Amino acid sequence: MPRPVLIWSAVAAAVILPLVAAAFSPLLAWREPVYILAGFAGIIGMALLLVQPLLASGDLPGLEGHMGRAMHRWGGIALLLAVGLHIAGLWITSPPDVIDVLLFRSPTPFAIWGVLAMWAVIAAAMIAAVRRKLRIPFRIWRAVHLSLAAVIVAGTILHAVLIEGTMESITKWLLAAAITGVFIRTVWGLRSGQRSRRQA
Repeated sequence: MPRPVLIWSAVAAAVILPLVAAAFSPLLAWREPVYILAGFAGIIGMALLLVQPLLASGDLPGLEGHMGRAMHRWGGIALLLAVGLHIAGLWITSPPDVIDVLLFRSPTPFAIWGVLAMWAVIAAAMIAAVRRKLRIPFRIWRAVHLSLAAVIVAGTILHAVLIEGTMESITKWLLAAAITGVFIRTVWGLRSGQRSRRQA
């Protein structure tokens, strides 16, 4: 099987299988539609964390270079929207719980990691929006962006794996492992590229 087909098949499986497994969760029978929508928005947001580094590094066949970077920007917008839907849905179903989470008063550890990831997503979007206007040097912007991305990845994974919810355990852990591996590989590749340019 050609390498591009293998890559796209692996990415598609990693994204789709957790969604399908969650759709068959018996816990959905007791949930309101808004809560279910919020949950699936969270799963989609998590899945985007697998795709985003691949787009940034140009590792998705057919989406290399400028096209990949453009799709990475759109992916960031999609991630922001997914987080917004996730929080909005939870707010509609239980405003006091969301307020406690946002104010770091929630007794559940997974909530703290989730809100840290949420603020990191918002911060990354804001910095990306004002980067050119403020003329932030590329190296500084990328260092900040990668730092925020690390918080997003770590916070989201811890948020997801600590919750005993609609996500099925095996597909959730496999997606978490894939996100971690891809993120580390992307960061390592960027650092290696910087070293190579300095040595040239």
